[in-house]
Amino acid sequence: MKFYQQERVALFIDGANLYSAARSLGFEIDYRRLLESFRKESQLVRAFYYTALVEDQEYSPLRPLIDWLDYNGFTMVTKPAKEYTDAMGRRKVKGNMDIELAIDVMEMAPHIDHVVLFSGDGDFRRLVEAVQRKGVRVSVVSSTRTQPPMVADELRRQADTFIELQELMPKIMRDQAARDQSRSAGVHATLRSGQNQGNVAPSSPAHAMDDFDEIDTADPRKHLR
Repeated sequence: MKFYQQERVALFIDGANLYSAARSLGFEIDYRRLLESFRKESQLVRAFYYTALVEDQEYSPLRPLIDWLDYNGFTMVTKPAKEYTDAMGRRKVKGNMDIELAIDVMEMAPHIDHVVLFSGDGDFRRLVEAVQRKGVRVSVVSSTRTQPPMVADELRRQADTFIELQELMPKIMRDQAARDQSRSAGVHATLRSGQNQGNVAPSSPAHAMDDFDEIDTADPRKHLR
């Protein structure tokens, strides 16, 4: 990563996009390690995390992740997801946080030196260009090593620096022991619940993402619009 020790940095994380990229690369993100990594490299001012929520669910698998991030140094930005039925009669959920992310980037620009955008969405190319005109450097974190690549070519070209997510993996991934312990704790929690609840909250922030399929994070091509 190309950072200067004294520069003021803000992270802007497109939650669904980052999760999809990490899953395609076969690893889970340790968000505590992610924060620590950037704090070591720079003066971290703020870390924003964006995600949409399905509000009518009795239990959302994203809720444990959101609560954990909220208590551990992230600024959470959420909004209700929109439900609709497609032509085949299938229930779909749509949640787009592009506008919220763009507004926060523009508002933070006068107070920071470097934007780190965790997204491969080509819709952000114009945003990156606008922030650069204000004298702010922009790094994009995504991946070209998935099939197809998660990052749109026009966004990668516009960024001052492209950071390959796979190369960040040793610094921000959850180790296998922590994953196994988390999943084991989740199973025991389920057993202790006596089957009284229809759904049981995952025991860790990364485990919370395992069940989240309402917003289509499985298809990386949707981020290349």
